Formats: sequence, C-alpha cells, structure tokens
Amino acid sequence: MPEKPTEDARFYGRRKGKPLRATRQRLLDTMLPALTLPLAGLGEGERLDPHGLFPRPVDQLWLEIGFGGGEHLVAQAAAHPEVGLIGSEVFAYGVGKALSQIDETGVDNIRLWPEDVRQVLPALPDGCLQRLFVLFPDPWPKRRHARRRMIQPARLDDFARLLADGGELRVASDDMGYVRWTLMHVTAHPAFRWTAQGPTDWRERPADWVETRYEAKALLAGRKPAYLIFRRRPRAAVPGTLAEAPAGEGADNNP
Repeated sequence: MPEKPTEDARFYGRRKGKPLRATRQRLLDTMLPALTLPLAGLGEGERLDPHGLFPRPVDQLWLEIGFGGGEHLVAQAAAHPEVGLIGSEVFAYGVGKALSQIDETGVDNIRLWPEDVRQVLPALPDGCLQRLFVLFPDPWPKRRHARRRMIQPARLDDFARLLADGGELRVASDDMGYVRWTLMHVTAHPAFRWTAQGPTDWRERPADWVETRYEAKALLAGRKPAYLIFRRRPRAAVPGTLAEAPAGEGADNNP
C-alpha cells in the first residue's frame, strides 16, 4: 500500500503572470462574474445543483481541474453541447485566455472557478460527474513537495465521491515520476480501476483527447506524455465488497 502523504492545505502555484491584454482584462471584469460558480450563496452544508448552472438542460457534467489556457475545456464544450463543463484554474492569464475562447466560439455550456478547486469539490453532490480531468498538473518533482500534488489519497476520496459509477478520471502528464505516482495511488484506491490493457492504451492519445498547450510544449521538447484513464467502479451494496479487476487488466503497462 503506498504511503499516504499529509495534504498541505495551503495553495502553491502562480496566480498572476505577465499583464493581461486590455481585451482579456475586460472579459475578466465583465464575463467572468456571470460564469463563476455561485459558491458564495451556499449555506453551511449546502451543495450546488450543477445541472441548474447552465442555460439549457445538460445530459452530463464534466470537471477539468487546472485547465491552463482553456484549449481542452473549450474544445470539449464545443464538441459536446449536451455536456455541462466546469473548469477550475487559478492562473489569471489562463482564465483570461479561456474567456477569450469562450467569447469567440460562443459556447454556453461552461462554468468557471478562478480559485482553488478544493473550494468547489465539497459543494458538488455525490455521483454528479461523468468525467474528471487532471491534465498536465504541476508535478512538484521534489519528494518534500509530494503533498502539494493534485493526485493523492485524500483527493482520490473526493473524486470517488463525485464520479458516477462508470465515470472516468483522466490524468495526463509528461513527467514520468508523476505518472508513476498517479498509478501507484489510483490503482491502490478501491474505487478505481485502470482501463489500460496494453502499452498503446496509455502511450497514445485517445481519439477524443484535445491537445493542450502544455502537451504541445512537451512534445516539442521530445517528452512523450502518458494518457491515463481510470474508471469509477460501481458502488458496492456492502462496503468493502468491490470486485477485483479481471486477471491481466493493466498488464504490460509499466511506464
């Protein structure tokens, strides 16, 4: 069983970078308030009605944690108008870039949280997500910084609560240390199974995967990303009775 690091409750990472263009600053001032999740209006113990966040009914709800410049988030929203997407990102430049794309494409099925996603997770109801994306997160490669990583046991408990049975947790990284860390912790969690049957299942980008700018940088630098898909096991009638993965599942898949 992998070691369980104690999560650091503080936030680490950049919030601001180079100054925003005037047009993106305008979008932050005018568009962002209308798209921001209404967490401030929740009472203690209350949760959002995520399907009521969008101007029309949606069939599924997807969450992307750390959407960077919004390339993946907006492309998925455009390709799946029947899905409601929530994107969380603290870096103001990335939020501004995503708003520009939302404005240009006219997609209306995105809602944003420009702060720490840990404020959002408790406000979402059980089993509300069909997909959850953690794409190219900060790997925090030094061992002493491991508790700052997005993928860790306490967070996986949150993900397991939020994902519907059969829902997908998708993780991508070009840092092999982070890939091994992810596999170690997610495969040890009883709520998840890795869907890979062989090397091509994690070495090749899935057909419906949208390239992000971080991914493009990694490929340009010669770093081959890993694309990991984990499925939320059905909730067992009796705790502790989750079925084992079929023999051979995930075989020949060592990064």
